Amino acid sequence: MGLADASGPRDTQALLSATQAMELRRRDYHMERPLLNQEHLEELGRWGSAPRTRQWRTWLQCSHARARALLLQHLPVLVWLPRYPVRDWLLGDLLSGMSVAIMQLPQGLAYAFLAGLPPVFGLYSSFYPVFVYFLFGTSRHISVGTFAVMSVMVGSVTESLAPQTLNDSPINETTRDADPVQVASTLSVLVGLFQVGLGLIHFGFLVTYLSEPLVRGYTTAAAVQVFVSQLKYVFGLHLSSHSGPLSLIYTVLEVCRKLPQSKVGTVVTAAVAGVVLVVVKLLNDKLQRQLPMPIPGELLMLIGATGISYGIGLRDGSEVDVVGNISAGLVPPVAPNTQLFSKLVGSAFTIAVVGFAIAISLGKIFALRHGYRVDSNQELVALGLSNLIGGIFQCFPVSCSMSRSLVQESTGGNSQVAGAISSLFILLIIIKLGELFRDLPKAVLAAIVIVNLKGMLRQLSDVCSLWKANRADLLIWLVTFAATILLNMDLGLMVAVVFSLLLVVVRTQMPHYSILGQVPDTDIYRDVTEYSEAKEVPGVKVFRSSATVYFANADFYSDALKQRCGVDVDFLISQKKKLLKKREQLKLKQLQKEEKLQKQAASSKGTSVSINVNTSLEDMRSNNVEDCKVMQVGPGDKMEDTTANGQEDSKAPDGSTLKALGLPQPDFHSLILDLGALSFVDTVCLKSLKNIFHDFREIEVEVYMAACHSPVVSQLEAGHFFDASITKKHLFASVHDAVTFALQHPRPVPDSPVSVTRL
Repeated sequence: MGLADASGPRDTQALLSATQAMELRRRDYHMERPLLNQEHLEELGRWGSAPRTRQWRTWLQCSHARARALLLQHLPVLVWLPRYPVRDWLLGDLLSGMSVAIMQLPQGLAYAFLAGLPPVFGLYSSFYPVFVYFLFGTSRHISVGTFAVMSVMVGSVTESLAPQTLNDSPINETTRDADPVQVASTLSVLVGLFQVGLGLIHFGFLVTYLSEPLVRGYTTAAAVQVFVSQLKYVFGLHLSSHSGPLSLIYTVLEVCRKLPQSKVGTVVTAAVAGVVLVVVKLLNDKLQRQLPMPIPGELLMLIGATGISYGIGLRDGSEVDVVGNISAGLVPPVAPNTQLFSKLVGSAFTIAVVGFAIAISLGKIFALRHGYRVDSNQELVALGLSNLIGGIFQCFPVSCSMSRSLVQESTGGNSQVAGAISSLFILLIIIKLGELFRDLPKAVLAAIVIVNLKGMLRQLSDVCSLWKANRADLLIWLVTFAATILLNMDLGLMVAVVFSLLLVVVRTQMPHYSILGQVPDTDIYRDVTEYSEAKEVPGVKVFRSSATVYFANADFYSDALKQRCGVDVDFLISQKKKLLKKREQLKLKQLQKEEKLQKQAASSKGTSVSINVNTSLEDMRSNNVEDCKVMQVGPGDKMEDTTANGQEDSKAPDGSTLKALGLPQPDFHSLILDLGALSFVDTVCLKSLKNIFHDFREIEVEVYMAACHSPVVSQLEAGHFFDASITKKHLFASVHDAVTFALQHPRPVPDSPVSVTRL
């Protein structure tokens, strides 16, 4: 009992400690185990509603961020408009927008005639696309809207398609204009689809294939076509419709034939309007610094000509044609005629490329001048949406105008807000003031178009400047101009692009080949024909081409190499083979003769002598075979011969050398190919280089390669260029390294498949 009492508190304390430990373990188990399982199941994605909710929340956050970034990328107005400096830019944009709208009004009316459409559709094309570009465009200074080149391209399409359904229709303005409007609006939708599609797949680089001489020659030819198309309005003539190749020539001939039928009133009206516009433009150029904004000569001409026409009643029985009815208000959206897509797809792609090329070239000029960036792919999307949405509202394809863009910049335009202001001003005219211009003479619009062609027609002076600067670019300019004049606009552009690309191929086929010499006491090597101080290294030829070697010029490269080295390689190889073959035939004849004599001698002697004769004949045949094998080995091929000192001798047998054969030897023992101009190699280049190694080794010249770029070396390796006969020890980082090695090893080094680190 005493023992029990004595040990009771101690046992109770131990029991309590054990109970507490078990409780702590149980508590830890229930607290820790679910946490561990939860983490594990969250990693596997198989835990209840809370982790799945978190995953959905994360996915929604990522999707929201991605959608927001995509929206900001393709809707730039959300990026720059909240940060728009109202105090600094608003006044300039307001004045600039009003100035551009004043120009946009007469040009829209005039360029609609170029497209073969009623004038009001030129106003529509000056509103919808301009406002859409305000939302999606990235250039701050280009003025999107009607443009002469685009209008004449559209006009050629409407003239070729619309008259087919109008030959038997009664003379009615609504019926007459219905089909051209449908063709032009459908063409605009198709152009927009092409541009948006190319922009979304980042094909903005396509415009790089339109060089500056090509674009300038094309726009100059388009200006000539625009000028010819306005002659019927200047002289008041009624011409038949011409389309396709040589249509411009036919139109000029018809104008010349019908010139006596010209209307005097129309000619006088056009002449007066043209003179006034030219005088106003000269005043604007002369007083550019003094005037806050250019004198709106075109708008003043529209107002004055309309007032005079209304006052004297030109619309009633006069020989001067007027614009006619201009409907007020906007038109509802109309779905495009998908049946015309197959007929318009070629012209639509051409117009899409030309319109984008003009817009992006002007946009980059202004961006470089004012220090901001223009995204070419987003510009494609912006122009495409402008044409797509505009086509739904019966607009024709648009681009940007050079003259309006210059006015927008010079009058203080700082952002796309100027374009939005000009489009709203045009909207006001469409709704309220458009019908006031129904008495406007068409000759005045023709004069406005012709006077605005001054800038593009002045590009004819490119012929003189390109003749002095670069005649290859001059050839591109002339071919583009002639093809566009003689063919229609789309075929002319196609011919121009194909010709310019072929010219690039031809120019790579005829690069500059040179033999390099060393500038004394330096590691610099230059063309010996251009630098008098550069001297050839004795015993070493260094050859360089200014263009990469590929399938189109590989043969020219090999021929130029053999010609510049001053050695007729092919002749030496053929002579060497002939002499070796002749020597082989002589040896065989001698062998046959000796064999015949020994057979006769063997017949008179015993069997033992016959055995010796047969043995000697076999030895002679084997020796002859070995000699033939030696003759076929080139000077650079590996030849092993163990000498008394145990060293390798790479020299060819004396009987097979050029000197032993009595052939002339080259005055150099090493050839170095400077391949620094190579940007890539193809299979034809690989074979050509291997043939060069083989041919020059046949005439006892070792070949080395220098200055190859790493991608080129990788392509050589992928093409299995290096082998036992051409190893990487024939490859050097620079020409000087190759020359130094060649001078230290005047004899061809034995080719062995030793691995060498890439240089």
